[in-house]
Amino acid sequence: MKFLFDLFPVILFFVAFKLADIYVATLVAIAATIAQIVWLIARRKKVEGMQWASLILIVFFGGLTILLKDKTFIQWKPTVLYWLFAAVLFISAQFFKKNWIESLMGKQITLKPDSPKSLWLKLNHAWALFFFFMGVLNIYVAYTFSEDIWVNFKLFGGIGLLIAFVIAQGLWLSRHMEAEQS
Repeated sequence: MKFLFDLFPVILFFVAFKLADIYVATLVAIAATIAQIVWLIARRKKVEGMQWASLILIVFFGGLTILLKDKTFIQWKPTVLYWLFAAVLFISAQFFKKNWIESLMGKQITLKPDSPKSLWLKLNHAWALFFFFMGVLNIYVAYTFSEDIWVNFKLFGGIGLLIAFVIAQGLWLSRHMEAEQS
């Protein structure tokens, strides 16, 4: 359910684009992201750092898109967000010895005692590389294909690649996970 909640602004962006244009879609995405944050605060839920970053970037890049009537800004927003995630994952692991992937997933996954200590670091780097790749791919699609194809890619391509990556990660991790006790 959280996955769908997080996709709410992207889905509304897609629908608004199909019904109107990129500028209306951008305005809808800004409003949806603000509404999402307000909803979480009103329900006294924690607003994650990623959600704050997304809000700041959509307001900034979306605002520039609407103000200057230039779609380039909104097309760069996913890339900046992806590269921000990649940088945080890489820099925090390399220089601050903080592994965000282990912090997020470590409570749900029990690794075998003989699993290599570097497993979480490899997984952290894999996520950083994935986000870097997604940023490059977003810009490639934005500059190579039509606006309509980019919007379709933003929703379906981005989600599809994320799901494929998570499945591949799960298969790779399964070799190192303890079997559940019945």
